[in-house]
Amino acid sequence: MIGSVSQRVWSLFYRVSEIMKPQVVFVLGGPGAGKGTQCTRIVENYSYTHLSAGDLLREERAREGSEFGQLIATYIKEGKIVPVEITINLLKKAMEDTMQKDEKKFRFLIDGFPRNENNLEGWNTVMDEKADVKFVLFFDCGNEVCINRCLERGKSSGRTDDNRESLEKRIQTYLQSTRPIIELYEKLGKVRTVDASRSVDEVFADVKAILDKEG
Repeated sequence: MIGSVSQRVWSLFYRVSEIMKPQVVFVLGGPGAGKGTQCTRIVENYSYTHLSAGDLLREERAREGSEFGQLIATYIKEGKIVPVEITINLLKKAMEDTMQKDEKKFRFLIDGFPRNENNLEGWNTVMDEKADVKFVLFFDCGNEVCINRCLERGKSSGRTDDNRESLEKRIQTYLQSTRPIIELYEKLGKVRTVDASRSVDEVFADVKAILDKEG
């Protein structure tokens, strides 16, 4: 009798711990592919929390007293990828903070990560068993379309990396480092691709179809 009660308690604990494990969708695509815009739409229509690796890094760079601020600034300016330990710690903390405030918020869109093999290895090392990656939402968009969108955004964004020189470096970094990650997840059958060269509404119609199917 005691054994069966104990089993039920452990079974309940296991189910609760599974429910509480963050459910993650990686959102990938070139700079200017519309990841942030579509994530905003998703959050408005579905119970996801949007975490942008880039935004978290920019916030940390600007945070007074940050030990990583200057290092992050240098990497961003050069269009290079920030050391993985910094990015994962910021993502992990953001997820924990969100779930502590509201236990029902355990579904996350992680935008702009993992951007290279090192990112993915770091994620697997730190977050293995702590979060479930459901799939990769890949916004596929031509390089020139991406650059033109970012240049337009740069007129009002105030972002130091929205200029042609930085953008061309970022595109090259994306092609050399991030595309292989997308291809790796494709082999696992975990990529959902959207043609992101179209209008915001057309792209979101496809996104909705994917999320409605995935649950």
